[in-house]
Amino acid sequence: MKPIVVVTGKNGQLGWELQQLASSFQDRFEFIFTDRTLLDLAAPETIAPFFNSVKPQFFINCAAYTAVDKAETEKELALTINAISVGEIASCCAKYQTRLITISTDYVFDGQGKAPYTTDTPTNPVNYYGYTKAIGEQKALENNPDTIIIRTSWVYSTHGNNFVKTMLRLMKERPEIKVVADQQGCPTYAADLAEAIMQIVNASVKGNNRSGIFHYSNTGAITWFNFASTIKDLAGLNCTVHPIPTSDFPTPAKRPAYSVMDVKNISEVFGVQLKDWKLSLKNCMDQLHG
Repeated sequence: MKPIVVVTGKNGQLGWELQQLASSFQDRFEFIFTDRTLLDLAAPETIAPFFNSVKPQFFINCAAYTAVDKAETEKELALTINAISVGEIASCCAKYQTRLITISTDYVFDGQGKAPYTTDTPTNPVNYYGYTKAIGEQKALENNPDTIIIRTSWVYSTHGNNFVKTMLRLMKERPEIKVVADQQGCPTYAADLAEAIMQIVNASVKGNNRSGIFHYSNTGAITWFNFASTIKDLAGLNCTVHPIPTSDFPTPAKRPAYSVMDVKNISEVFGVQLKDWKLSLKNCMDQLHG
């Protein structure tokens, strides 16, 4: 019997990238990819019956309520998906001795930092989405101390809606655009994160049972303006990109001004290779134009 790996959020960027990788691991694992029709995290009461029927060895939770601005008004739904259900998943993983990997966010931090946040930096989210993710982390670790939490940031992929694809579309449609230049963070190519997750799964099979909080992004701290300018250059587009302050682009949810994370620990503990943000961006754009 091959170990069963459940992956939630199969239609999201990370879930989709894990589906692309799954064929490379089918000799070692049996994958079950779920969306809300198979496992709805808006209905926590359905989680225990799902575990009872599947009894997975690994559970990779990529599903989340990620609409940062809408979370300010859809608070109950965001809290249910990002926190209450994560706590329930962790409890079920403890019961069935399932290895849990759940994805969190740089938005658990307040953005006041001046140096990359370590996994020990206290959380202090500035928006409700970040608050729900921070509560989800707490519940996961309380209900199952063997949980692996991976915080990531600025995720993009060839699949789904994201900053890279939005910028490419706007730059083709308009002669000039404005992009925020006073928020600093690290992009993450979801395909790289998917590879890192499967490396952790493999490490677990081989007996590496380390747990707790880890950070993963591509390396190199930039602003959204830097990100957009590089996308323009790599695509060879003529659109002019203007830097603007966050105050010129008001949103319902506040964003952290600084959300760079220290990603050394995931490399040291699991041997995960960290990749340069520019190289990963080029890889993604090559896939988009391939």
